[in-house]
Amino acid sequence: MPFLGQDWRSPGQNWVKTGDGWKRFLDEQSNFVSDINSYCNVELNKENLYNNLNYDIAAKKRRKDCLNNNTKIQYQHQEKWIYVHKGSTKERHGYCTLGEAFNRLDFSSAIQDSRRFNYVVRLLELIAKSQLTSLSGIAQKNYMNILEKVVQKVLKDQQNIRLIKELLQTLYSSLCTLVQRMGKSVLVGNINFWVYRMETIVNWQQQLNNIQITAPAAKGMTLIDLPLCLQLNIMQRLTDGRDIACLGQVSSDLRVLSDDRLLWKKLCQYHFTERQIRKRIILSDKGQLDWKNMYFKLVRCYPRREQYANTLQLCRHCHILCWKGTEHPCTANNPESFLVSLSPQDFINLFRF
Repeated sequence: MPFLGQDWRSPGQNWVKTGDGWKRFLDEQSNFVSDINSYCNVELNKENLYNNLNYDIAAKKRRKDCLNNNTKIQYQHQEKWIYVHKGSTKERHGYCTLGEAFNRLDFSSAIQDSRRFNYVVRLLELIAKSQLTSLSGIAQKNYMNILEKVVQKVLKDQQNIRLIKELLQTLYSSLCTLVQRMGKSVLVGNINFWVYRMETIVNWQQQLNNIQITAPAAKGMTLIDLPLCLQLNIMQRLTDGRDIACLGQVSSDLRVLSDDRLLWKKLCQYHFTERQIRKRIILSDKGQLDWKNMYFKLVRCYPRREQYANTLQLCRHCHILCWKGTEHPCTANNPESFLVSLSPQDFINLFRF
């Protein structure tokens, strides 16, 4: 019985099975027609191969050009959440990395929200301190793009200037340390890219140092025009002692309010525990507790309490990470009861294996 099929030695030929094995069926006419068809098929396949190859090369070139032209645009994903898994299962292979989470979560839109701004800035600072080597190439690009948007927002709104200055200084110091160890391949990417990014950071620092805060055009009641009790009430809403100290330099009345002992006592009790406060007791010349100096001493010794209006949340039922208020596919009857708010440090700890 003849066997009709393609073979790598001679595609499309007729073969018959004999005692010595498979042999090609010799027929002049069929062999001639088969040779012609085989030749035509080979030429057609070559032409299709060349066309497909040229199409693939052109498609890759277009994607590469589009990527190079849009380097300042973060990769957008339809889902605003990410599944956090730390090991391989039958359903999912591999594990989730910090760079993947940084790419998938919507940080570009988060910095435009005043409730999420401080959270994102704190997260960028923690990554700059110890997690730069954990980011992939695309995650590094997204990190710098988001940081540029943060700087442009601060230059436009003229708010949170000191916060961004500290972030840029932390990032620059970390890069100076890592670039010196480039021989050990601690950073992903060409060293020239990182040198260029360091120059960009210096340029941003100069722009922030040269910023001129302008008064609002509309004239109305200012903080100084308010009663003293309201001014003190506003100061009690500030969580950073440096803001209170700077506010006290505006006028003599604010200077008196900024030295209020009860104000600094509440600030110390808000950020630190009783045990921490007892270890750093400072007495004034009158023999009273100097809460103002105690606060700045405690800040140098212990981390301050962090509180954010909007944070990332982790669902303990389905292990999905998303922003607060974002819907995610959860099979639990009451998904909100499984949501846990994460601090920036808790977010980074999720990806330490």
